[in-house]
Amino acid sequence: MITAQKLRDFAPNCPNVDEQAAALEAARLNSSVNSELRLCHFLGQIFVESGGLRRLEENLNWRDAERLDKLFTAVRGVDDARALIARGPEAIGNRIYANKIGNGNEASGDGFRYRGSGYIQLTGRANFRRIGDLVGMNLEDDPDQARRPDTAAAVAFAFWDARHCSQLADVGDIEGITERINGPAMLGLAERREAAELAMEIWM
Repeated sequence: MITAQKLRDFAPNCPNVDEQAAALEAARLNSSVNSELRLCHFLGQIFVESGGLRRLEENLNWRDAERLDKLFTAVRGVDDARALIARGPEAIGNRIYANKIGNGNEASGDGFRYRGSGYIQLTGRANFRRIGDLVGMNLEDDPDQARRPDTAAAVAFAFWDARHCSQLADVGDIEGITERINGPAMLGLAERREAAELAMEIWM
């Protein structure tokens, strides 16, 4: 189902499209994504999570201090956000993801180590451990693996299946899928719907 040409049509800014298409198709064959409809909903989600399939790790190079402060409760005001931005992406990741999703405290470095990774933006030590177990890889000890197309693809489909998203795709429940992938904030819902609809034009 996933060919380089179709993936190029879907995500024209996707780099290394041959490698990414091969990785995604190989991983799809081991998943519940066995229909065009399920695939289109899956692609709609990873398109948004990965910035149009252009990046396989979270961009923590923040510039907007006010937005950083607004989005993350661990940031203590705009001045604190500016100080974090001045210290760089690693400091930001270690702060905003400290003491959550299985991560240690800010000084542990877990926040940056287990920053959003792959097509699904897997985040947090606990998720790296759990999904790593599902795909038979020690992602907790070597999280950089999740930022390579082959592992990222396996992780994305395993995460999708672990959250039972295919059943929701069958009935077109994009809100339910988005909540299971992104959480209750359902960020980028309109963009996810638009991307899924574009995939349907190409695959269905």
